Amino acid sequence: MDKIEQYTQIIIDNAISYAPRVFAAILLLWIGFKLLKKVDALLGKSLTKLSISDTMRPFIVSLVATTLKIVLLLIAVSILGVELSGLVTIVAAMGFAIGLSLQGSLGNFASGILILFLKPYKAHDWIQVDDSFGKVEEIGIFNTILITPGNKTLIVPNAKITDGVVTNFSKKGLVRLELNAHMPYEESFPKVQQLIQEALKKNPLVLDEPAPEIGIENFDSHNVILAIRPYVRPDDYWEATFESHRTVKQVFHENNIRVAYSEGIELGSVGG
Repeated sequence: MDKIEQYTQIIIDNAISYAPRVFAAILLLWIGFKLLKKVDALLGKSLTKLSISDTMRPFIVSLVATTLKIVLLLIAVSILGVELSGLVTIVAAMGFAIGLSLQGSLGNFASGILILFLKPYKAHDWIQVDDSFGKVEEIGIFNTILITPGNKTLIVPNAKITDGVVTNFSKKGLVRLELNAHMPYEESFPKVQQLIQEALKKNPLVLDEPAPEIGIENFDSHNVILAIRPYVRPDDYWEATFESHRTVKQVFHENNIRVAYSEGIELGSVGG
């Protein structure tokens, strides 16, 4: 009983001794994280006023916020009475061990820095990485966020981007559509070419310069395969694709240009 009372007294004394420190550390963290949110917002506004690009701004804010959170945690630990020199050694050892296990994440971080300095693309550019296509919303520390034409959010690791082939549709300010249409062998190519050319000129989404390119790409068993290559603005990519397909179909319908169905070589009319 004496030992139990002795241990109980020690626990009570330590609790009384450390309670103010624990309370102070918790209070510091609570106030600190509240202030950090305001600092993030203020930093974002300041960078906007300084005309920092949309590409760099999220990266800088994220990096500063992460650094300040680490500093805040270290101060809170020091309030509890832990020696920072010993803590830094432990954190460094842990960081090394974690770094070995998170080589992919560190690679993403390094790739993010490369992207910001080499600038293969920037915020609001339309890019394609493998099968991922969309507009760049944000370049983060570890990932690049894309918004697809279907309004889906794609989170692409930065290392995948630097290790692969990236197609930037916005680099030149215009993009060429890769469209195809089938024309029967009996039809006159110059006639169809001119009809499509004139119809595309009436499409407000298709650029006048460079002029659309229309040629014969290949021949199959039933049709001549036409390559139709109009130029459009990157932001109009999908809308212009749909509208150009509609335009070609309308040309075929209005001029009674027939196509072969896959079931055989019999020619059928194209509906409106």
